[in-house]
Amino acid sequence: MNRFTFSVPVFAGLAIAAAQPALAHTSVTATNTAEQKATAVYAPITVTEVEAAQQAWGTALVAIATEYDRNGRVAATRIAEQVLDTAYGYNMGPVLFKPTLTTAPTTFRTTREGALAYFVGGNRAFPGDSGFAFKGWRSYKIDNAGILITGNSAISMGNVTLTDSKGNVTVVDKTWGFVRDGEGKLRVVLHHSSLPYAAK
Repeated sequence: MNRFTFSVPVFAGLAIAAAQPALAHTSVTATNTAEQKATAVYAPITVTEVEAAQQAWGTALVAIATEYDRNGRVAATRIAEQVLDTAYGYNMGPVLFKPTLTTAPTTFRTTREGALAYFVGGNRAFPGDSGFAFKGWRSYKIDNAGILITGNSAISMGNVTLTDSKGNVTVVDKTWGFVRDGEGKLRVVLHHSSLPYAAK
């Protein structure tokens, strides 16, 4: 059975309300659950769907890290590939992905290869990548400053707090852009992550 499914829900009554631009401040934790339903390709995206997609991303990152610690790189890489193929929009075209810890000339990752290299490392074309997903992550919290919905696309901005197996906490500033694909599922088409600015 597929353990990691990234389709996200649409609930009756919310689609009409979401047709108008919406701005919401929300928090998402690993305890949230969502009912999965088939969604029409043209249906406006909802805040609930965005939150479910964010939760799925956090759950997947923890799953990759845990699998790496238990069963090694090959097993964890299989999960990372599944995440990229089901959560991101690389099957639709370039994805605007700027990971947290990257430098020129590989700062921006518009291809699946570049995204996979960031998460799991081991790609000579991206020598600076050590595998962000292999850093022992065990829990996450997503705190949205806002979610902007305009019909069939959505953008969120806020913080993601990650805790590793030793209790170390990392906070990153995160912006995601979502669109609905030809099967009605949300896909990440923009992912920008950076460390918060610290004044000297």
